[in-house]
Amino acid sequence: MRGHRASQSLTNADIAERLALEGEAATGPLQKAFRRAARAAFLWPEEAAAVAVAGRSLTELPGIGPYMEKKILAWFDEGGAPIEPPELRRGFFTMARARALLYSQPAWRAGLRGDLQMHTTWSDGSGSVLDMAEAAEERGYEYIAITDHAKGLKIAGGIDEAELAQQGKEIDSVNRGLAAAGRKVRVLRSLEMNLNPRGEGDMSASSVARLDLVLGCFHSALRKTDDQTSRYLAALRNPSIQILGHPKGRIFNYRPGLSANWAEVFAAAAELGKAVEIDAYPDRQDLSGDLVRMAAKAGCHISLGTDSHHRWQLGFIDLGLASACDAGIKRSKILNFMSKEKLLEWVSRVRS
Repeated sequence: MRGHRASQSLTNADIAERLALEGEAATGPLQKAFRRAARAAFLWPEEAAAVAVAGRSLTELPGIGPYMEKKILAWFDEGGAPIEPPELRRGFFTMARARALLYSQPAWRAGLRGDLQMHTTWSDGSGSVLDMAEAAEERGYEYIAITDHAKGLKIAGGIDEAELAQQGKEIDSVNRGLAAAGRKVRVLRSLEMNLNPRGEGDMSASSVARLDLVLGCFHSALRKTDDQTSRYLAALRNPSIQILGHPKGRIFNYRPGLSANWAEVFAAAAELGKAVEIDAYPDRQDLSGDLVRMAAKAGCHISLGTDSHHRWQLGFIDLGLASACDAGIKRSKILNFMSKEKLLEWVSRVRS
């Protein structure tokens, strides 16, 4: 294929929105194909326009076959202004944009010490504790937090107190093996505790008090349209959690998430010394950029987690890093830039 004239063309985010709109108009298998392609566009490693200009086929990109390629090339030819997405699809970084930003700000990747949300075969992940640790070692991390789901989320294989204790023994064994092998990375005992709308957790306080770190996340009543500020304030006041995970509860092209007086929520988090998360999973990216900027203004601590369920998904961290960088967050306020010792000191201060 000869190089396509696409110098004035659309970004991957613009293409994702057009694919999503096509999906809304289509039916049956074609609808599913457009929706899959829209999601895939956020993980394309380079801009589709650059691929076209280089004379390469867009079918190199995940989710794109000959039919989709023809559509996208026609959009390049048509030109026109980007389409403003609805709230359901607004404010998501593409991997191509994130990596371009981080390439221009290399200190952000260089200073990263670890990843503070991921799942293993103990709940709904595909890798063992050791698998995830080895993947983190390959990335040069100092630590990772294993945050499998808690017992209230049965659909995700949530673990109970007894299983949490068993997992702790496995983590201790993995850490001993890593140390004996001279490896740098260490595994933190953690949990993604399920919070009900009253901010209450689903695990005993004594069981989570023995962990290095605890995330609290809402997984129910996430389509409410009225103000949910009270549930966030209750969650932040829960003494068992240090990080409020994927706070808004949004998912790309599926659920816009909850509404709240976010200035009040972030002010409470800052006052209590707790952190709010940027969940870097591509479909979540939660907090969104506008809320990250509000959290920064309030002086909140920020936690970055990929929400990985497979070892290769640790690469999603670039989406969270780029969001924090773009929002102007001070690296001193990001937990993942702390050493393991400083991170655990922070947890101790929050608990006390």
